[in-house]
Amino acid sequence: MANRRYLQTPRAQGIVLLAPALAIYTLFAIWPLIDVFILSFQDWNGINENREWVGLKNYYHILYNDPVFWVAFRNTVIWTVMSVVFPPVLGLFLALGLNQNLIGRAPLRAIYYLPVIIAPIAVATMWRWMYDPFFGLFTQLLTNAGLGYLIPDWLGDKDVALYSIFVAYVWQSVGFSMVLFLAGLQSVDRSLIDAAHIDGANRRKIFEHVTLPALRPTITIVLVLSTISSLKAFDIVYGMTGGGPAQSTQMLALWAFTQSMEIFNYGRGSAVSVVLLTITLAIVVPYMSWSQRREEDVQ
Repeated sequence: MANRRYLQTPRAQGIVLLAPALAIYTLFAIWPLIDVFILSFQDWNGINENREWVGLKNYYHILYNDPVFWVAFRNTVIWTVMSVVFPPVLGLFLALGLNQNLIGRAPLRAIYYLPVIIAPIAVATMWRWMYDPFFGLFTQLLTNAGLGYLIPDWLGDKDVALYSIFVAYVWQSVGFSMVLFLAGLQSVDRSLIDAAHIDGANRRKIFEHVTLPALRPTITIVLVLSTISSLKAFDIVYGMTGGGPAQSTQMLALWAFTQSMEIFNYGRGSAVSVVLLTITLAIVVPYMSWSQRREEDVQ
C-alpha cells in the first residue's frame, strides 16, 4: 500500500517517466564516454580481444612525441577564437536587421538559416568545388575581374587552407547564432525601448543600454554553444582537406579520429579525445559559472 502511494507522488512519477530516456542516454552517451576514458590508458588496435594496460604512456606520447598533436592543438585554438567572434557577431547583426519590419522578412530568415540544416559533409563538398583552383567559383570571379594574380591555392596552400575552411564554416553556422539572437530580441521589453525613444536616445544608445543588457543570457548561450561546436570541429575539415596539406588544417577531433580509425591506435586516439574534453570543460564550466554570478549580481 505504501509503495502504491509512493508511486503516485510527483517525484516517483517523474522518475518513471525519465527512466527510459536516462537509460538510453546512459547506454549511448555516458557509457561510451567512460569507455573512452578507460581506453586512453590502454593499448588496443580495435581488433585484438585483449587490451594492454599502459597507464599514462598514451598521454606521454601525444604530449611529448607527437608533433601533429601540437599542430592540431594550435589550429583548434585559432579555430575556436575565430568561432566565438565571427559567427556570433555576424549572427547578431543579421538578427538586428531581420528583427525590423522588412518586406520579405520571413523568407530572408529562412534563407539565412538554410545552411545550418545542410549536412556538413555536403557543405564541404560544395565549398571544395567553389575553391577549385581551375574551375571554382571564386577563381572564375577573380579572373573575370582581372585579379587572377590574387588567386591562391585555397585548399592547397598551408598558410591559407585553414582560413578558407573557416569561411565555409561561418557560412554554415552564422544562421544558428542569428536564430538564437532573434529569439533573444523577442524578450526585450518594448516599453523600455519606447521610453528610451521618448528620452531622446538614438539607436546606438538604445542598443548599448537596453538591447544588449537584455541579450546577456542569449549571448552566454551562443558563446558556449559556439565554443563547444568549434572545439569538436571535424566534418567540414575532414570533407575539405582531411587535415592537409602537411597537417596544416589538422584539428584535435580529426586527429583523434585519425589515430583511432586510420592508424588503428585506439588508445592514443582516446587520449586525444580526453584531452579535448578536458579543454572544453576548462573553458565552458568557468565561463558558465562567471556568467551565472554576473546575472545574479545584476538581479
